[in-house]
Amino acid sequence: MKVQKFSINDANLVRSPGQDADIYVGNLVDERHGGPITIGYGRYAPHQTLTETMAVDDVMIVLEGRLTVSTAAGTITAGQGEIVYMPNGEAVTIATEEDAALTAYVTYPHWAEAHR
Repeated sequence: MKVQKFSINDANLVRSPGQDADIYVGNLVDERHGGPITIGYGRYAPHQTLTETMAVDDVMIVLEGRLTVSTAAGTITAGQGEIVYMPNGEAVTIATEEDAALTAYVTYPHWAEAHR
């Protein structure tokens, strides 16, 4: 694999697997490319909620908007330029309120393989 750069325009955003909310993801690097991580973008419409137990270690960078991540330990809010780390095995609820959110993510290992 070679050095590359990406923008949101490079992502093919599809509905996040296993849910009906207006939450979309687009992998740019994943298991198909031979590296150990997945890199992509996520788009959350306003008033959306996604609840799951993390099957991978996930780093989410908020590029636009604001979202909350709730766990048994509490809730954090992240806005533009902030990073949220969600460890493998953690039960999380990711939610938007009146603002939509655009995120970039990096997971280890590949999240698509972990959801099969």
